[in-house]
Amino acid sequence: MILCPSMMCASYANLEEEVRALEEAGTDIFHCDIMDGSFVPNISMGLTDVKAVRALTKKMVDVHLMIDHPADKIDWFLDAGADLIYIHPESEPQAMKTLMYIRSRGKLSGLAVNPDTSLSAVKELLPHCDYLLIMSVFPGFAGQTFIDSVDTKIRELIACKKTYGYRIILDGACSPAVIQEYHALGVDGFVLGTSALFHGEGSYVENMNLLRSL
Repeated sequence: MILCPSMMCASYANLEEEVRALEEAGTDIFHCDIMDGSFVPNISMGLTDVKAVRALTKKMVDVHLMIDHPADKIDWFLDAGADLIYIHPESEPQAMKTLMYIRSRGKLSGLAVNPDTSLSAVKELLPHCDYLLIMSVFPGFAGQTFIDSVDTKIRELIACKKTYGYRIILDGACSPAVIQEYHALGVDGFVLGTSALFHGEGSYVENMNLLRSL
């Protein structure tokens, strides 16, 4: 099980302590959400934040670009040390070219799939993806409710894993119950936010050990 704490939920008053604590708890990938206030109605982390997280850990760092025209900014985040970059096909008219470019830089390419994005809309992009980030909420804000209708698409994309060779990460309202259900079905990992990790109850070690025991 790949566990990816969402760094937009961490305390930036004590970022170094947060990264150390999450690393000790067994973090696999530090997940950085980048929002521009245009593609999604919110503004969150930026390039400086990614650089700060990268400087504090040798673990994988991913970047989820919720921005218009991500191809224009890909090099910024690759040069900042991102190991994996997710883009949304709706935000980039040449999504396939962008995914191929990420791989050409020796990094992992990722496609973020919104709740209302159909499988047919992304099928031609799947051969160029190392990771799929399936959104079970609409991107932009933490603390949302899991959208049950995404279940069908999750199962369809799990069924395609062997054909295309990607890994699936589920992002959005990933509670312990959701994690237990979908890991058993074949989802490889989960973005951890307020539903499973940053809820103020228990330590990061306790919470992440609980999730791995499911």
